[in-house]
Amino acid sequence: MPAKDRPWVMRTYAGHSTAAASNALYRTNLAKGQTGLSVAFDLPTQTGYDPDDALSKGEVGKVGVPVPHLGEMRRLFEDIPLTEMNTSMTINATAMWLLALYQVVAEEQHPDLEPREVVHRLSGTTQNDIVKEYLSRGTYVFPPEHSLRLITDLIAYTVHEIPSWNPINICSYHLQEAGATPTQELAYALCTAISVLDAVKASGQVSEDDFGTVVGRISFFVNSGVRFVEEMCKMRAFVRLWDELTRDRYGVDDPKMRRFRYGVQVNSLGLTEAQPENNVQRIVLEMLGVTLSKDARARAVQLPAWNEALGLPRPWDQQWSLRLQQVLAFESDLLEYDDLFEGSHVVEAKVGELVDGAKAEMDRVQAMGGAIAAVESGYMKQELVSSHAARRARIESGEEVVVGVNRFEGTEPSPLTADLDTAIQAADPEAERAAIDSVRAWKAERDDAEVAEALSRLAADAKTATNLMPATLAAARAGATTGEWAGTLREVFGEFRAPTGVAGAVAASEAGEELAEVRRRVRRTGDELGGRLRLLVGKPGLDGHSNGAEQVAVRARDAGFEVVYQGIRLTPEQIVAAAVAEDVHCVGLSILSGSHMELVPAVLHGLEEAGIGDVPVVVGGIIPDSDARKLIDAGVAAVYTPKDFGLTEIMSGIVDVIREANDLG
Repeated sequence: MPAKDRPWVMRTYAGHSTAAASNALYRTNLAKGQTGLSVAFDLPTQTGYDPDDALSKGEVGKVGVPVPHLGEMRRLFEDIPLTEMNTSMTINATAMWLLALYQVVAEEQHPDLEPREVVHRLSGTTQNDIVKEYLSRGTYVFPPEHSLRLITDLIAYTVHEIPSWNPINICSYHLQEAGATPTQELAYALCTAISVLDAVKASGQVSEDDFGTVVGRISFFVNSGVRFVEEMCKMRAFVRLWDELTRDRYGVDDPKMRRFRYGVQVNSLGLTEAQPENNVQRIVLEMLGVTLSKDARARAVQLPAWNEALGLPRPWDQQWSLRLQQVLAFESDLLEYDDLFEGSHVVEAKVGELVDGAKAEMDRVQAMGGAIAAVESGYMKQELVSSHAARRARIESGEEVVVGVNRFEGTEPSPLTADLDTAIQAADPEAERAAIDSVRAWKAERDDAEVAEALSRLAADAKTATNLMPATLAAARAGATTGEWAGTLREVFGEFRAPTGVAGAVAASEAGEELAEVRRRVRRTGDELGGRLRLLVGKPGLDGHSNGAEQVAVRARDAGFEVVYQGIRLTPEQIVAAAVAEDVHCVGLSILSGSHMELVPAVLHGLEEAGIGDVPVVVGGIIPDSDARKLIDAGVAAVYTPKDFGLTEIMSGIVDVIREANDLG
């Protein structure tokens, strides 16, 4: 029997409620055969706020685990030997801080060893790609130049001190979620890599002799969609482009250092709320796109669960996704063969097409000054919003088939969703209170003078070119909190609001009769109310996944609404103030983080307090049926979830609620 290759690292992306609950989940998953950890942090941790900050309201423990201080990092990895673990941490703006906490916990686990010896044994990845945060995911904090400085400092530190650590995971995954075509995914990810490598070189923190090591520690995190042949070709194109780029631009001679190293989470964008059992075969096909080709095979794979379009997966759902990987790796003969596609004329032609297209788009971005300049100008964001609008239009027209959504919609009752309230896991409602109690108790027990001294050093170093990792480690050891670390740097670096890409986005499609009819209704209703209809699209809370809100804003504009959209991360108070100032006819709220039961009532209350409680509110997001009913009872006019894919139909529904609210019949 042929010798098998080693399987890839198998992960599930997990973390919720509390560090203790997440720790129990990790240990259970490792016992089931998972071979690496992939940590999901909650939004306050990702954006640099403590649980007791006003902006954290409703977000604590919802999409990941809260880690506001060293004590919670200890709890998160209790009884998990970090020197034997490969840990991926999905963290970006606060990546340096979380890695510092992780390092200190690892050192504490081995008091008998020298700290440097412990650190040299650590392996894993900090995601740390801030460019894609400005384009798609929204957990940025600082302006681009300062974010790039933090990335550069972390890369330089890890190359010298944690040699087996991947200090950045350049993420094309989120670009595809935001609408990127395969060509855009290739081009924008590689342009990000260029901006990072150029910054490291310019910083002077790494010698020419060590620069190949920097290139060798760069990893990528990609998306794999259901068009698995195209996705496989995309990965082969990535391998070719990266090899050429690192050889020709950076002069890296060692082929091992030029190897394209990537992990993957297969596509969550394509998971459906309608007939969610179909998501299982989608996930399998998407996994094949990054495993079939040996020469472009992922080094680590994590799969979503079948029910992620419904809400938070349960441990059993995550186990199912892990078993999908294990069956392919251990039961099939895939790992016994050399590359299956070497010499294929079909594959070579597709790879060549993708390579040529990516190079052309990379040239456009580089001509603008590179990825950072293309972020600040809004070019890349605008292109992604336009691509996403085109995809949505293809689905709505039926040109792009989604089984169970726009074709083959008839279905037998599913035993998997017979009881929707138990088909997903509810976040612990006490998580926020527990996290607030934890951070207050932590502050009461620490030496405040030592913390103040450490944060003062951090601020001083931030004003110079000094690498910020030593000061960050000092702050972690002194007992500073996540919010204090980020707040100190906010004071020095300032904050940033990325372009939304909505204003310049190309219209989704030519106006068909359905959209033309909605336009007529919008115009007629506006005339009856004495002016153009105005829709406020709001993103309350810390949820930065703005793709849906952007598509609603673009389609509303195309339908004739005057659209007010100010981007992500707004407080309920700011949304209410905008509704008053713009005299809007409807407020649309987009929330995908699970914080809808806290944030939506806050907006409703604020509108009442402002004297405009009669303005209808509609809500969109990943919202379980039971929560949707509660929101309707609380006064929400309509709730839209992923099953409501028809944007023009949603526009018509918004006209309906405006007419009903104004007694227009």
